[in-house]
Amino acid sequence: MGTETNVDLANFADVLFTSATGIYALALVLMVIELATSRVDATAARDRKRELVAAGGGPIATDSTPGRVVDDGPRRSKSERIGRMGYALVVAGLLVHVTSIVLRGVATGRMPWGNMYEFMSIMCAGAVLASLVLLRKPEARPILGFVLVPILIFMFVAEGVLYTTAGPVVPSLKSYWLAIHVSIVSIGAGIFLVSGVASLLYLIRRRFELPDGSVSVTSGIGGRLLQAIPNTQVLDRVAYGTVIVAFPLFSAGVICGAVWAEAAWGRPWGWDPKETTSFIAWVLYAAYLHARATSVWRKAAPYLNILGFAVIVFNLFIINYFATGSLHSYAG
Repeated sequence: MGTETNVDLANFADVLFTSATGIYALALVLMVIELATSRVDATAARDRKRELVAAGGGPIATDSTPGRVVDDGPRRSKSERIGRMGYALVVAGLLVHVTSIVLRGVATGRMPWGNMYEFMSIMCAGAVLASLVLLRKPEARPILGFVLVPILIFMFVAEGVLYTTAGPVVPSLKSYWLAIHVSIVSIGAGIFLVSGVASLLYLIRRRFELPDGSVSVTSGIGGRLLQAIPNTQVLDRVAYGTVIVAFPLFSAGVICGAVWAEAAWGRPWGWDPKETTSFIAWVLYAAYLHARATSVWRKAAPYLNILGFAVIVFNLFIINYFATGSLHSYAG
C-alpha cells in the first residue's frame, strides 16, 4: 500500500515538474515581449509628455481649467505590465517546482537529489530562486528573461534525457552527507548560472555600448533587445555579487565532499575526474574574483566567469556519463 502511494506521489511530482517548465516557458515569452516592446512604449511616453507640455497640461490639471489637459500622473506602460506578469509567473513556477522536489523526496523517503534528473531539478530551482532574490531591482530585472533560457534548456534535458524513475539511491549515496554536500553544490551551481549569464550579457553589451551608455545598434529586434539589456555597470555588479554568494557555497560543498569521501572511501581527495574538474572550476572562480579586484586583469574577469560555469556544465554532463574509472559514476 505504501509503495503504491509513493508511486502515485512520484508521478504527481513529475507532473508538477512538467507544469513548472511550462510556466517558466510562458514567463519567458512575456519577458521577451516586454524587452522587445519597451523601447516602443518609452517613445510613446515621451511623445505623450511633449503633447502635455505643449497643451499646458500637467499632473494636477482638471477638466475645468481652460486650455489644459487632464493627466492622472505616471502610468505603467503596457510592456512593464507584461513584464510584471512574467515575473509573477516565475514566482508561481518556482512554487510549483519546489513542490515537485519536496513530493519526490516524500515519495522516495530520502533527499530528492540522488541522480542526475533530481540534481538538475534542484540546480534549476536554485537558479530561479537566486534570480528572484538578486535581480529584484528594476534595473537588473531584465536579466531574468535571459537566465530563464538556460534554465529551460536544462529542465527539458532533465525530463527528456536524464529522467530517472523515483526509487532508492545506490548504497554509496545512503548517507546524511547526501543532504549536505549535494544540496550545497547544486544550489551553488544554480547561482553560478545567473552569474555566467550576466557576464555573457556584459560582453555583448560592452561590444555595442557607447561612452554615453547607449548602444550603437538601435534598429530591429536585436537593437531593441540590446537597448533593453542593462548597462555594463549593472551587469558587472550582478555577476560579481552572485559569485560572491556562490563561491563560498561551492567551496563548502567541495570541503563537505572531501569529508564524505574520507568516510566512504578512506581518503579525502584522490584526483578522481569529478574531483579534478571541480577543483579546476574552483580555481577559475577564485581567479575571477582576483581579476575583478585587479585593474590590470579586470577585462579578463567575465571570460573567467563564463569559463568557470562551462567547466561546471562539463563536469555535470561529460564527467558523470563518460569518465571511466570514476568513483562518482552513479549519474543514472
